[in-house]
Amino acid sequence: MINATPSIAIQASRIRASIGNIEILHDITLGLPQGRWTSIVGPNGAGKSTLLKVLAGLLPHTGSVQLLGHDLHSLPHRERARQLAWLGQNESSGDDLTVWDVALLGRLPHQAWLAGPSPQDLAATETALRSTQAWDWRQRSLGQLSGGERQRVLLARALAVQAQVLLMDEPLANLDPPHQADWLCMVRCLLEIGVTVVSVLHEISMALHADDMVIMAAGRVTHQGACADAATHRALEAVFDHRLTIHPLAGQWVALPN
Repeated sequence: MINATPSIAIQASRIRASIGNIEILHDITLGLPQGRWTSIVGPNGAGKSTLLKVLAGLLPHTGSVQLLGHDLHSLPHRERARQLAWLGQNESSGDDLTVWDVALLGRLPHQAWLAGPSPQDLAATETALRSTQAWDWRQRSLGQLSGGERQRVLLARALAVQAQVLLMDEPLANLDPPHQADWLCMVRCLLEIGVTVVSVLHEISMALHADDMVIMAAGRVTHQGACADAATHRALEAVFDHRLTIHPLAGQWVALPN
């Protein structure tokens, strides 16, 4: 008999994390399946971004995080950077850098010390910029771009890594609806080649396009399940105090205010 249970890309066990003297995450244990898209949702202050930063190795914590079967903090930094790509909120980069140079930074984990970019680095950077519709601005400086344009360039930098796991915190910030739809198509293309995607989203209807959903409140996971499951819909409605309802529309689930 074939085992249909998916492999786990990220396993978090007994995670606690604090900012200052305030504990934000309280004893969280969860596994995120490999080759699938998991959206993390919840009300403001639930701890979503803090959890994602812990999973990326960016915040101190107690407990353990495993990435593709290896302890996250025991992995050499360069190896971790090859396997896991990160797109955070309100990330800054040098405004004087060109769009091309910003995206090319995503290839640093693949380059030897002081070595120039290889043909593979150049090809990956071009592919990433084209996939985010940022190729035509490649010679412009980052400081000349709008907020939405900058977000697409930073997304290209993350894509250029060509990592097996991609973590994104509010990736749709400043993107207009057509480019949100482009982002969704990009995620589906990544899933087709086996990339694991984890995203924190405020756009609940967009989050429901994911394979799986982690629902958080007050620093705890209140539910984890498939986005299509009725139990997930009930948990989602409950965490937002029943101020929204999940409905089917054109073969997809959407969240509508009550």
